[in-house]
Amino acid sequence: MSDALTLPAEARERAGKGASRALRREGRIPAVIYGGKEEPTPIHVEEKELVKQLGTGHFMNSIVQIELGGKTVRTLPKDVALHPVTDRPIHADFLRLSKDSKVEVLVPVVFTNEEKAPGLKKGGVLNVVRHELELVCEADKIPSEIEIDVTGKEVGDSIHISEIALPTGSESAITDRDFTIATLVAPSALKKSEGAAAAEGEDEVAADEVEATEQGGDEGEGDE
Repeated sequence: MSDALTLPAEARERAGKGASRALRREGRIPAVIYGGKEEPTPIHVEEKELVKQLGTGHFMNSIVQIELGGKTVRTLPKDVALHPVTDRPIHADFLRLSKDSKVEVLVPVVFTNEEKAPGLKKGGVLNVVRHELELVCEADKIPSEIEIDVTGKEVGDSIHISEIALPTGSESAITDRDFTIATLVAPSALKKSEGAAAAEGEDEVAADEVEATEQGGDEGEGDE
């Protein structure tokens, strides 16, 4: 699991679009903490600090300790809305976590031992179908990534979720099918060259057939 992050916050006394715009002008981002059988808590955080934590690349899969009014609230980021033009954050949602709660998260996959995959050595390509896995995890055991070993994989092989040993405290959120995570396929260049060779072969066959027909016609005219 990624190390827990700390995010200072202040209570938000006023709600509404006007109040939110005023906060943004002051370099603050409106946000809310919800869940845990408690009423939603409106807050605001410093934009620079939120942007900094977003830049870590694992913010959405990290426990965020929100410091509010002398207390610390353990949360998981659920959504950060961005401005459609500037990409600046304009609002954030945090899920309040209880001690034994489970959460659904997207965890990135990382492929290892590619040099030990015969299919890749032969020029095959790893076609990644899912770059992230939907997992249900214990709140204090969220993995930062899932490693997938491709040792021994050949062109034509597929990697399914059933092959992956998920960390303790994690399970797939999708349980109704054994979905594909990645496949090893022949490179497009190889496919194109094979297609071109097949086309040339067909042209040669067609040319041979035409020449044979013309020769047959000449022989007929001579006989007459």
